[in-house]
Amino acid sequence: MSAATPVPAPGAVPQLHPQPGPGPCDGDERIARLIRRQGCQGDGLIEVLHQVQEIHGYLPKPALLQVARALRLPLSRVYGVASFYHLFRLQAPATHRCAVCLGTACFVRGGGRLAAGLQRRLGLALNQTRDDGAWALEQLSCIGACGQAPVLVLDGVLFSAPLVDQPKALDRWLTSLGLPAGVETR
Repeated sequence: MSAATPVPAPGAVPQLHPQPGPGPCDGDERIARLIRRQGCQGDGLIEVLHQVQEIHGYLPKPALLQVARALRLPLSRVYGVASFYHLFRLQAPATHRCAVCLGTACFVRGGGRLAAGLQRRLGLALNQTRDDGAWALEQLSCIGACGQAPVLVLDGVLFSAPLVDQPKALDRWLTSLGLPAGVETR
């Protein structure tokens, strides 16, 4: 004789959020403390995610699961919020970030050519990170430096790039900034 499978009561609501583990203290204790400071309330989700990202530099999967459990929210909701807002990162940040502005002023003054040169040089498409995590190439919409267009932001430092019509000079300039040359494309 086999064991009987429990039958849910009529009108029972299925469990839609992760089963609570040992409590909000499972996983990273720093995250548990900040969740407790927020009062373990789901309406503090965005603030909790911001603080988790400050701790790790991004939102690792185990941290998202810990947040979902502690706030008693479906993991799908936590992930949905984390993936919707552009300020949240779901991958570890690259060691070096290179960003090119493609806002109207930068684009008109050669930002597209600058972006193409950076893509060739780094072997990356826009908004892509190398597999080794050493470099990321990002596209920016506008950074408010239109008078210096086109512009490039390398590891947080703004550079005006007047050499877009001179590929060899641009290449020498990028070398002087420390961008690797001859990276193989994926």
